[in-house]
Amino acid sequence: MAGNALVDIFRIKDLRQRLIFTFAVLMVFRIGATIPIPGINVNALKLYYLTAQSSSNGAIGLADYIDFFAGGGFKNFSVFMLGIMPYISMSIIMQLLILVFPKLKKISQEDGGRKKIARYTRYGTVLVCLIQSYAATVYARQIPDAITMSKLSYSLIAIVTVTTGSMLLVWMGEQITQRGVGNGVSLIIFAGIVARMPEAFILMFGRIKSKDINPVFLIIVLALFVVVIALVIYEQQGQRKIPVHYAKRVVGRKMYGGQNTYIPFKINPSGVIPVIFASSVMTFPLQILGGMGVKVRWMGTLAYWFRPSGWLYLTTYTLLIIFFAYFYTQVTLNPQEISKQIRENGGSIPGIRSEKMEAYLMRILNRIVLAGSLFLAFIALIPTLVQIIFHFPSQVAMLMGGTSLLIMVGVDLDFMSQIEGHMKMHHHEGLVKKGRIRSRNL
Repeated sequence: MAGNALVDIFRIKDLRQRLIFTFAVLMVFRIGATIPIPGINVNALKLYYLTAQSSSNGAIGLADYIDFFAGGGFKNFSVFMLGIMPYISMSIIMQLLILVFPKLKKISQEDGGRKKIARYTRYGTVLVCLIQSYAATVYARQIPDAITMSKLSYSLIAIVTVTTGSMLLVWMGEQITQRGVGNGVSLIIFAGIVARMPEAFILMFGRIKSKDINPVFLIIVLALFVVVIALVIYEQQGQRKIPVHYAKRVVGRKMYGGQNTYIPFKINPSGVIPVIFASSVMTFPLQILGGMGVKVRWMGTLAYWFRPSGWLYLTTYTLLIIFFAYFYTQVTLNPQEISKQIRENGGSIPGIRSEKMEAYLMRILNRIVLAGSLFLAFIALIPTLVQIIFHFPSQVAMLMGGTSLLIMVGVDLDFMSQIEGHMKMHHHEGLVKKGRIRSRNL
């Protein structure tokens, strides 16, 4: 069945072209993550991070954390060293501004308003990139022999190069969304995580060979890895069905309605978005604090207290995940709008009075989102727990649990569902010759 489905995918010309385009763009991203900024000594970088890794005993440092979301581009000081996170940070800021300022909300609801908001978001992304890229240049100056040209020349070149690289990634993500398969921004983050897995496993087996890690611990963590994947899939697909009854109505000579249906509320309506948003919000200030901390003492102190393995960071991260789970759910699922649509179509929820429908839906959503957000927060904390208990290297711990699992599973489910949607659409429209393709659960 799986083999036939794979063949069916590539029989559809449009879907095949979309997949090839998606993989080609992701390949460009991976190549760009290895191309260093002009004026950077790659050997000096490798020596510096190797020494830092040894002295930290595998703890998750600021550079490891940022590098994780940049797909390995940060430690390479590549043209894509900031990754796609500046765009995500600005998207969050713009969503909050729309809620705060009625004028922006009005613009977003007008014809063509989404395009205007998207344009404002891109302008803001340039500003965020300029700030973060400058912090990165300051950070580079503390690495011995890392810069091979004058500081001023390097700073100007680095700021322009890194900002251009991030904006190019934003454009590539939009192209994947429009001309490929899946959400482009999420797939870029997904590709960066997956690309680092071989290196992490090589490091892991090297530690086992040198007897720094007990092989039994690896078996335990792998079992935990499988269990967490199963739980994440269950949680992503789980839903609460709200029954809705539509009364019969006569329009002309035809009778409509008289059917029972339901509203599917997912256990986690926002998917992996809260984790990505929370990570982005934490990455932006942490990079500035880490980069500028070498010159400004109080920034260095804050960077230490908010280090990724510290309790203050973990607490803030957990609260942000819960906040964004509620925030994104309210943006995408508005109980007032849902109630209005049910009433306008002559519907009702059994046992609930019409005027109390909104409060009922809000209560259900709040309960579901609380459980879903707490689950997301727990999964996101797994890497730190794995490091503390089993003393795994940070690269392995971050890839084998928590945020990486949520992103990989969430993006993969969305990607596969879109492929299935394309297959069903083409089959029903009769675009495939001989009609041999059948829809299947991929």
